[in-house]
Amino acid sequence: MHKISWIGAFLLINNMVIAQEGKEVPQKVERPKVENRVRNSRNVEPLSPKKLWELGRVSAEGLFTDGTQLIYGVSNYQFEENKSEKNLFVIPVKGGSAIQFTTDAGSESVLNVDGDQVLYLFKGQIWKKSLKDGNAVQLTNYEDGLENVKISPDGKHILFSKQVLLKPYYSTDKYKDLPKSNVYIYDNLDYRHWDTWNDGKFNHPFIASYENGKIGEAKDILGDEPFYSPTMPFGAAEDFAWTPDSKSVLYVCKKKFGTDYAQSTNTDIYKYDLQSGNTTNLTEGMQGYDNTPGYSPDGKLLTWLSMKTDGYEADKNDIYIQDPNTGLKLNLTAHWDGTVNSYTWSKDSKRIYFVAPTEGTIQIFELSVPANLKNMALPNIKKLSSGNFDITGIVGETKEGLVVTSTTMTQAPEVFLFNFKTKKLNPITSVNDQLYSTVAETKVEARVTKATDGLDLFSWVIYPPNFDPNKKYPTLLFCQGGPQSATTQSYSFRWNFQLLASQGYIVIAPNRRGMPGWGVKWNEQISKDWGGQAIQDYLSAIDDISKEPYVDKDRLGAVGASYGGYSVFQLAGVHEGRFKSFISHCGLFDMKSWYGTTEELFFANHDLGGPYWDKANEKTYTQFNPSNHVDKWDTPILIFQGGKDFRVPIGQGLEAFQAAQLRGVKSRLVYLPDENHWVLSGQSAQVWQREFFSWLDETLKN
Repeated sequence: MHKISWIGAFLLINNMVIAQEGKEVPQKVERPKVENRVRNSRNVEPLSPKKLWELGRVSAEGLFTDGTQLIYGVSNYQFEENKSEKNLFVIPVKGGSAIQFTTDAGSESVLNVDGDQVLYLFKGQIWKKSLKDGNAVQLTNYEDGLENVKISPDGKHILFSKQVLLKPYYSTDKYKDLPKSNVYIYDNLDYRHWDTWNDGKFNHPFIASYENGKIGEAKDILGDEPFYSPTMPFGAAEDFAWTPDSKSVLYVCKKKFGTDYAQSTNTDIYKYDLQSGNTTNLTEGMQGYDNTPGYSPDGKLLTWLSMKTDGYEADKNDIYIQDPNTGLKLNLTAHWDGTVNSYTWSKDSKRIYFVAPTEGTIQIFELSVPANLKNMALPNIKKLSSGNFDITGIVGETKEGLVVTSTTMTQAPEVFLFNFKTKKLNPITSVNDQLYSTVAETKVEARVTKATDGLDLFSWVIYPPNFDPNKKYPTLLFCQGGPQSATTQSYSFRWNFQLLASQGYIVIAPNRRGMPGWGVKWNEQISKDWGGQAIQDYLSAIDDISKEPYVDKDRLGAVGASYGGYSVFQLAGVHEGRFKSFISHCGLFDMKSWYGTTEELFFANHDLGGPYWDKANEKTYTQFNPSNHVDKWDTPILIFQGGKDFRVPIGQGLEAFQAAQLRGVKSRLVYLPDENHWVLSGQSAQVWQREFFSWLDETLKN
């Protein structure tokens, strides 16, 4: 359920022009093809779950100072050990052979690149290695290990985080004479979050002197305040920043506690002065998420991402800029009908590049930074890239363009150079090309349908390998989670569209109401209307594609997780015989019991309207409550449930399974006791895939 919000604008389709309902969608993809990915039809086979997990997972770690070389990571899953191994590699940005930079067992993450010297974190300590001599030197030996490290620009101080015990929630902390007890005691909410019970420990930022690996006495700059920084559950080093003069640090924190904490998204950016010890709230009065602080390369301007509304986690995400000397600030994207994923500065400090969703993809945008914030008009926003691919992040800038990470529905993340002149993506890494050369291709197309309210509804359609339009295929409706998460050209290692199609299914993935990329109004429309227009959008999409002669209308299924799982439960009671099989993963089944057990109450309060005892929200807990429609359940359903899922707690899956069983509906429960809202263990993911596809084989395929 936890997601980030995004935006909308334009789309290029898969090697063709589509004109439908009078709306023309421009032409073919400018996606590069790598020579060694050319497939020999005699040597390819459909993508399998095991092969999916054999792919290397690429992370762009940074550019060397001169911009000519990239350092990146590759994580490879080891099935026998049920864990991943990550190593670092270096490759020229203009292309060439990669050199393996690290080989030790474990995972390394780059902290900083200075000349040919790389600082990286390995096993909780800072290491240094030169690209020239290749000798790795361990610099620190900090007893508790280091996390979320940021070294000051002048190299004299280090900022990092560690947990501090402030509240004796756990019995062994409260009652020292009972060391073998296992009890939690709470007087407030925020007693658990995501997949962890609150044990009274809080992430805090620490500052210490630093000299060539020697760390001085560390100071906790939050002291005894029971707040988290980095923020929970997903905050990391991007919640920290040094001022250019190395005299202060910025940190992101939601300074609320207990029940107030569980009901708010109001994070702020705080500035801590090293000399005086004073703290200033830089975003005081701004009520939503404020995060990702950063300075322009020339050090003159501060930027951050900000949402306006407290409690609305999927609000429009804007880029704010501030002159630290005058305090003047400006919302650079206030006038733009979209929402920002992430941003980076140009080297000359004159432009900001950002990535954002736009009609089924995620692309690069650019804005010019005002020379003077006072009385300045809002900048023009320009879209730089177009194509049926996602730009998932910007690594840095070179003379020729931007180094970015990119995916498609049929290609896991790799690193590319987006060329400013040609507007094309040139591949830098090709970690998975050899494996993909053995995988049968799956065609991806766009489709536009009329929704029940007359608006255009965009969907991605993924076809099986060797698709034959003269045959009939079982077809799956994919229901996205979020609910305000985009269905774009992303690549998943579990809900993988290529994998679904490779098992012989057509997959349709609609950009229903609530998805970013189609304007702020479209994105907001799902709130307090979970079972309304969004569900009708799903039915419109499956009904439309079912008109095609190659779709077997007697073999339709609906699958989804989180809100997508809710959608499956809701569809099971209102589909009127359309579907022959359902799969719900960690779906919301009973809205009353879910409201009473989920942890981020700000989300429930905003999207559902508030608690079930408030009569103003009656529709949410009656008409839009899947459990109220169980009397109409008559279709086989598979239910996945994570044991450590506190976003959609275990009772939801158990209640749904019990209802189906008592209704006499063919049903199966797959309980994953060690997994949270996701499935992170490789071997458990293999079980997940096997059960997923064996269920479809039983109920839909044959």
